[in-house]
Amino acid sequence: MRHITIAIDGPAGAGKSTIAKMVSRKLGILYVDTGAMYRAVALYCLDHNIDYKDRQTVEKNVDDILIDLLYQDANQRVILNGEDVTERIRTQEVAKGASAVGALKSVRDKLLHIQKQLGAEHSVVMDGRDIGTHVLPQATTKIFLTASVEERAKRRCQELTNKGIKNDFNWILQEIQERDENDSTREHAPLRKAEDAVEIDTTGISLEEVVKKIIDLLP
Repeated sequence: MRHITIAIDGPAGAGKSTIAKMVSRKLGILYVDTGAMYRAVALYCLDHNIDYKDRQTVEKNVDDILIDLLYQDANQRVILNGEDVTERIRTQEVAKGASAVGALKSVRDKLLHIQKQLGAEHSVVMDGRDIGTHVLPQATTKIFLTASVEERAKRRCQELTNKGIKNDFNWILQEIQERDENDSTREHAPLRKAEDAVEIDTTGISLEEVVKKIIDLLP
């Protein structure tokens, strides 16, 4: 099979992870959730009582953070300093911290090496905020997923409700708006659409339709 790299970027709640997983299964290639790596860094900070907004302290500890990705039955597992934290990184607090640590160059540089290596060694579908612009600038296909902020907040609320977690639409809406601002204005590798990426607005479109659009774009 030829080497394929699909870069999927977009803001929080646009459906990147769900769609990337579906595409990877359809094509039988590796799925890499880069956001999970930043969440792992944020979890490390929370577990060690480090303020993830404190740039100097985070950067001082970054060399002690060891992250590995394992694949079991084609599912990605996130290993933080020897512990499987795949489920623990999916809280709102960790998500908020991931946006903060993702703005730090030392953190991005550390994780960039892992991400580039995966893309070089395997056919992958990789999703995040800067895949097409920074991590895999030579990707076979680049996609920029988006949706209205209200739609993204609605999806996040539904996701939490399905997990039995209480939530508030207005609070989540505000949080997503703040994450959009942080991601798009950060100094290092900000969220933006690559010039050669195809933009797909997922508002009101089924997951299957989006997956088909992406696969149809493959050369």
